[in-house]
Amino acid sequence: MPATPDHLAGLPVLFVMAALPEYGPALQSRITPLITGIGPVEAAVQLTAALATMDVQPRLIVSLGSAGSARLVQTEIYQAGAVAYRDMDASALGFPRGCTPLLDLPRVIAMSHRIPGLPVATLSTGANIVSGAAYAGIEEDMVDMETFAHLRVAQHFGLPLIGLRGISDGVEELRGLSDWTQYLQVIDGKLAAAVDLLEQALDCGTIRP
Repeated sequence: MPATPDHLAGLPVLFVMAALPEYGPALQSRITPLITGIGPVEAAVQLTAALATMDVQPRLIVSLGSAGSARLVQTEIYQAGAVAYRDMDASALGFPRGCTPLLDLPRVIAMSHRIPGLPVATLSTGANIVSGAAYAGIEEDMVDMETFAHLRVAQHFGLPLIGLRGISDGVEELRGLSDWTQYLQVIDGKLAAAVDLLEQALDCGTIRP
């Protein structure tokens, strides 16, 4: 079935998620997201394909799901204030690590919209699972595998993007899949509440995409 935007406060909003385990009953009662698959490649391919063939273009894209963090509060929701791409390393050619060569973008890209009432954190996107001691090499507050890819697609289509992430893991080293999934139901309810805050902000004009 082709992806279609949901409507919040009368505006078409496309919600994008990586995986079905993150899409619980609370979100199911509110939105019908595009599920892209896990990782930056799948995120970019599927979102690009959806936007290129969509009959009704959204006014706003919202990337939402889980994230890891060794410093933020587990199960709490944060909006991305800035996003970095940790996979890119062309430093051998003289480019700063995290910057794509010959692309006029900073290492960390600021996000332009803010939802009142939600804490803001920086986000690092990459294709690897970060766990344990690996957090020492991450400058940003939280890590995921899709938001930077979603942001670059949104920029290509001239659309704003909001990133919402619930902290599912990071306090302890990951030992298996259940360490990621055990709190997703809690995060689902809190992400749904964040969607409600977004709708209020759109309705009152605090956010104008």
